[in-house]
Amino acid sequence: MRMDSFLALLALVGAVIVISALLSGWVDRTGVPQVAVFLAIGALIGPFGLGLLDAAIDSPILRVVATLSLVLVLFTDAVSLDLKEVRQHGLLASLMLGPGTVLATVLIAGAGWYLLGLSWPLAAILGAALASTDPVLLRGVLRRPALHNSVRQALRLESSLNDIVLLPVVLIAIEILTSATPLTGADWGRVIVNMLLLSPGAGAIVALVGVTALEVARKRSGVRRDYESIYSIGLAFAAYAAAEAMGGSGFVAAFAAGLTVSALDAELCDCFLEYGETTAEMALLFTFVLFGTSIVWSGLGVITGTTVLFTVVTLLIRPVAYFPALIPARLSVKNRGLIAWFGPRGLSSLLLVMLAVFAGVEGSSFLLQVCCLGVLVSVVLHGFSPMLLIRAPKESAPASTSSTTVVVPDVPDNQRSGPITLDEYQRLKASGSVVLVDSRSERTFAETDAVPGSVRVHPDRAVAEATRHGLPAGATLVVFCA
Repeated sequence: MRMDSFLALLALVGAVIVISALLSGWVDRTGVPQVAVFLAIGALIGPFGLGLLDAAIDSPILRVVATLSLVLVLFTDAVSLDLKEVRQHGLLASLMLGPGTVLATVLIAGAGWYLLGLSWPLAAILGAALASTDPVLLRGVLRRPALHNSVRQALRLESSLNDIVLLPVVLIAIEILTSATPLTGADWGRVIVNMLLLSPGAGAIVALVGVTALEVARKRSGVRRDYESIYSIGLAFAAYAAAEAMGGSGFVAAFAAGLTVSALDAELCDCFLEYGETTAEMALLFTFVLFGTSIVWSGLGVITGTTVLFTVVTLLIRPVAYFPALIPARLSVKNRGLIAWFGPRGLSSLLLVMLAVFAGVEGSSFLLQVCCLGVLVSVVLHGFSPMLLIRAPKESAPASTSSTTVVVPDVPDNQRSGPITLDEYQRLKASGSVVLVDSRSERTFAETDAVPGSVRVHPDRAVAEATRHGLPAGATLVVFCA
């Protein structure tokens, strides 16, 4: 890599981190999709803008970053998955993945075969890619306070689970397309063993050894909480490398490692969600910038009547597949409609198609261009539509909420912003107005009983929920966040 290219890449990494931080509040307040901002940054520095960087399909940087990003997407999906929630809402999860994801994939693949003239394996890759719900683009939707809990649960379960359903479709299709001869029974047996045993087994073993080693370190010397989040990301990459070294799929292994961590060590999961998830999100946004330099805009170069029709059909297929599929879940028509609409295509779609490009599959460049067109349309429609479709009901806020403050009287100055003991809490409670706020993570809150006498305030929506509960001004807020 030339020095000027290295400097440009380093500057880009810094710009992504700085701009993400500076715009985070504005993005949350306005509802503008963060992905659109970073695609625009990519266009600005790309060959159509300032010409500082061009991450073309054959770019080694893009290949490395895309691979690492897909590992992070799959691992993050799995490690953030609350298995208790999956069991509790098993019907909803099965409807989202079964009749929903599978039917959408089949219908989109059928549209690709019929409208675009693709072979069935190529159509299957495109169908799986465009049926993938992008977790980065969906994050802005899930954070909206006005979103009904049932919709949030359904979309969160889908974004965490559907890629592991779609990834094998892509990998098997690539195996068929890259094989010099038709696959025999032995070949199919090898593929099945790879997908169901070798790859997930490698990921589970790496995670199990990693969790065991971490537990030993915790007992002997202790481990800083923020370092545990980085430790999680290390397990993801180690699982990928282990499976690839054994001839398996590192991507399946990364998901299996995340699922194992989620099942064995809730504390490690919480650390990852507090610290590591932000690191992973920065990496994914960086990948969006790289795609935004030139590749994603290649979708505009294949605009024809046929490709536009295909893109429109793929947007309509999701509601057609999901709306009736969710009838057994007994959701309201409005909530079923929101779930059926919000299936944004983004980085995960591009990354799945890039697997075919990296494998040298003939015709994969056209697949990528069509996928890019679908992603651009989705970023606009799915990215901006929450402003219109998910709006908080108008209600007059309590006059006191605008000046609500968090104070801790009768506590020494060096403890005002820090933890307090149970005795100090009892003294505060006896001396004046005290509100006990339960702000534990979603996972911890779901696994334990509610704190008696507390007000539940989700940590990601603290201001909105404090306003909704009408917490009084001047009250002492004691936050329980263990």
